[in-house]
Amino acid sequence: MDTMRDRFAPVVSRLLDEDPRVAVVLADIGLVPFARAARRHPHRVINVGIREQLLIGAGAGLALAGLRPVLHTFASFLVERPFEQVKLDFGHQDVGGVLVSAAGSYDVSAGGFTHMAPGDVALLDTLDGWTVQVPGHPDEAEVLLRHAVKDGDARVYVRLSSQANQEPLAVDGQRLITVREGRGGVVVAVGPLLDPVLAATAGLDVTVLYASTVRPFDSGALRRAVGAGRAADVVLVEPYLAGTSTAVANDALADLPHRVLGLGVGRRELRRYGSPEEHIAAHGLDAAALRERITAFLGTPVAGQA
Repeated sequence: MDTMRDRFAPVVSRLLDEDPRVAVVLADIGLVPFARAARRHPHRVINVGIREQLLIGAGAGLALAGLRPVLHTFASFLVERPFEQVKLDFGHQDVGGVLVSAAGSYDVSAGGFTHMAPGDVALLDTLDGWTVQVPGHPDEAEVLLRHAVKDGDARVYVRLSSQANQEPLAVDGQRLITVREGRGGVVVAVGPLLDPVLAATAGLDVTVLYASTVRPFDSGALRRAVGAGRAADVVLVEPYLAGTSTAVANDALADLPHRVLGLGVGRRELRRYGSPEEHIAAHGLDAAALRERITAFLGTPVAGQA
């Protein structure tokens, strides 16, 4: 199976052909896949070099000029390093654009902590008006990239990962999807963590919801999954900093008795960088560890048992 990032350049190259407003800004990363598009649209495929602050500033400048900029590099260089520019050049100036990241929390683990960004979504949560898309499959990435670029002048962050579920779901860029229904609690799986969550909850009497769009959060779907007037136990399983979405889940259920457990990447830096699979295990995000943590919190019976 190809990766989400493999889909990125072909999708956006077609959008460059289709829409004269679309422009791409790169910072030396991801140049080769855009080589042909750059020859066709030399004024709308721009490489600023290893200058991430300029990447953001140039993108916002294009937006001020009426274009729809798509900016791409690794998540740590796209959100964390130039965060002041994201805050001011896009947010303060109230212009739109699409930030498309790669490498995520630990996809390039051998690159060390400079190439990891488990706090990217939490950091964007400090700003107003960002839509955040976290596809779990290359097909979903293609759909959500098109949604993002065509979304008027919105500010959108699309978080691509080398981790992926085996099968795509019919994402629409807005709603949570009900994958499984049960009575013993609700587990929300985000993006590429759906497959581990399904394996972890096999045979358990729980509802599993799938989120590929995490901001804005589909509060209505969570409330419907809980059921009218019922107390709620909710587990959020996210491929970035643990607890990133607990506040939005708490807000969704503010008028109901509820508990929320946030699972994800821990705050402690793992200095023996290893492989992505080793990071998954170390953060307790493999199926076996998730099952232990979910059942300990929910006390959930096996489906069909009292």
